[in-house]
Amino acid sequence: DKVHELNTDDRVHGILVQLPLPSHIDESKILLAVSPAKDVDGLHPLNTASLCSTGTHVGVEKLDWTDMSSVPFHIPCTPQGCIELLDRSGVQLKGKNAAVIGRSNLVGLPVAMLLMHRDATVTIVHSKTVNAEQTVRNADVIVAAVGRAEMVKKDWIKPGAVVIDVGINSVDDPSTKKGYRLVGDVDYAAVKEVAG
Repeated sequence: DKVHELNTDDRVHGILVQLPLPSHIDESKILLAVSPAKDVDGLHPLNTASLCSTGTHVGVEKLDWTDMSSVPFHIPCTPQGCIELLDRSGVQLKGKNAAVIGRSNLVGLPVAMLLMHRDATVTIVHSKTVNAEQTVRNADVIVAAVGRAEMVKKDWIKPGAVVIDVGINSVDDPSTKKGYRLVGDVDYAAVKEVAG
């Protein structure tokens, strides 16, 4: 078993399972097989559970969520990158309303937890959210990670809101050499007029 071999090899410091896997491979079985200590995507259930623990119980060691290098388990890189981008841009999260559009295990849920750990009030918007536009419009910080090309429109964004778009979608574009172009989940050309 290759995963076991990599888990026990001291020369290997991290394992990243490239998802999605081919349909004949059991994704859950592979993710469970990766050692949590080497699971650099933070998808092993123990790493996910650690991220979801709020540490509010008496006697539980509190983590310093302002110093990601002190967190003793792996966190998915894109959500961690979103927080780093907000920090480097000087965006204060404490007390802010945040909307995360998308609820995937790789981006949506982890970024929501990280925002919550930084004391933002978080709403997760998904395909069954009633009046998603209004929910997003109330947010000071928006992370779009839904996988739908240019879904988030200008009228979804309140003036000055911070918007991070992690979506990568291809749309047909016969004017390009490849016949398509890449766009995010946010209608960038329109949203940039109102976003902060």
